Amino acid sequence: MDLLKIYNTDIETNEFRELKEFKKGSWINLVNPSENEIKKVCESVQIQEDFIRDALDFEEKARIDHEEDDDTTLFVVDVPITENGEEGEVIYSTLPLGMIVVRDDFFITVSLRKNKIIESFEKRKIKNFQTYKKTRFIFQILYLNSSFYLSYLKQINKETEVAEYILKNSMRNKELLKMLTLEKGLVYFTTSLKSNELVMEKTLRGKIIKLYEEDEEILEDAITENRQAIEMAQIYNNILNGTMDAYASIISNNLNGVMKFLTSITIILAVPTMISSFWGMNVGLPFEKNPLGFVIMVMIAIITTIAVTWWLKRKDMLD
Repeated sequence: MDLLKIYNTDIETNEFRELKEFKKGSWINLVNPSENEIKKVCESVQIQEDFIRDALDFEEKARIDHEEDDDTTLFVVDVPITENGEEGEVIYSTLPLGMIVVRDDFFITVSLRKNKIIESFEKRKIKNFQTYKKTRFIFQILYLNSSFYLSYLKQINKETEVAEYILKNSMRNKELLKMLTLEKGLVYFTTSLKSNELVMEKTLRGKIIKLYEEDEEILEDAITENRQAIEMAQIYNNILNGTMDAYASIISNNLNGVMKFLTSITIILAVPTMISSFWGMNVGLPFEKNPLGFVIMVMIAIITTIAVTWWLKRKDMLD
């Protein structure tokens, strides 16, 4: 469902409300906008369409772009998202979120789908949030984004521990595939977190937008949270890689053990088969005229089979 919503915080009453028309100091939120909505916003606030379209590119990397002609700045950061897989498992990924500062007039957020970060602002869950304080708004989004990364990383760690516990008892492929999916999510997170860090550090230098002393602390906290998330993602990724390698080796060893056991059984069964085949030949054979010839042949087969079994047991071929 395409969404275009306009929000505004009244300067005098601090009332947060949704508007039907564009007003200076407003926050414009676009979620998977249609062509008509993109053109409507661009014409109303006088910005280039490329700024919005860039933020809607799923492969867009975190970056900052400034257009001096219309005094517009684009911030693109990667936000964490979750999706449901074919079998109901949780898939962790990232999605670009565009933030456009249009002079001192408007603040625009653009994304391909809804995300919990923007919803937190829409539902007024964030303290000291006003739509007309654009610099603080950006820093609050960056801080909340880093916090969500940390939260999702803790979820990934818990799911890894559950999968590891199940693997110890069953060695099912399902858990290995789940761990592979988690590893993929960690790769997305690590790459996105490092890109976001570059954006935040560039912003902190103060050459992109005007920094206010009371807001710098929020950005510094966001950078700290982001760095902590990078470290956690790398640690969890290393643990996950080591765990998967260990269980892959265990499964390989178990397979080798099964093949060794089956080979030993085949050898044991081949001994009486080979002996009995000798007495099936149409030539003169030992004990053929002896009344107990059949019994003697069976005893030879049994003794030989026991001897071969004992020898294979000594060689640990039947363990």
